[in-house]
Amino acid sequence: MALFITFEGGEGSGKTVQARSLYRRLCRLSIPAVFTREPGGTPPGERIARLLKWAQDTDISPLTELLLFNASRAQLVKEIIKPNLESGNIVICDRYDDSTTAYQSYGRGLDLEMVMTINNTATQGLKPDLTLLLDITVEEGQARKASKRQDRFEQEDKAFHQRVREGYLKMASEEPERWLVIDASQSKAKIGKIIWQRVSQLI
Repeated sequence: MALFITFEGGEGSGKTVQARSLYRRLCRLSIPAVFTREPGGTPPGERIARLLKWAQDTDISPLTELLLFNASRAQLVKEIIKPNLESGNIVICDRYDDSTTAYQSYGRGLDLEMVMTINNTATQGLKPDLTLLLDITVEEGQARKASKRQDRFEQEDKAFHQRVREGYLKMASEEPERWLVIDASQSKAKIGKIIWQRVSQLI
């Protein structure tokens, strides 16, 4: 059955680990599934991702970020997400348009209505069936990332990441039927069990 599941969360929340874990579990059960991520997922998207995350020689404005993320997203929707959903596969995406709303609107301060309009254009109105938010305090998330090379977003100050977290929680509260908020300070096994309980209900 076609099912679109997205994973969201701040830096260090462990969403990528859990997204890949869910994908592997579906594969073991012989359930047709595809794993992808944002930004990236396609050749043009990967080039955009490198620019957005690792550019050191230029100051990328919030508006440019918004447009670049959505350029990558539009390609991903057209090339990967929609075709697989139309084929009846489960699509698991590590970040989607809610990330842009959280980071570029709540985090950077861009107008919320503008961000959502541009996001909606890039996604062609395609919304996830389930969005899993791995919620963690900014302090714990940053501590998990402290020993690793940090990209442009991970290097932002605590106040930025706090605004992103608050944005995520606000979005989740406004659409509780789509979002599942999970305490990401729990063990990986416990989080995986919570995720599977919800996903198995949808399959």
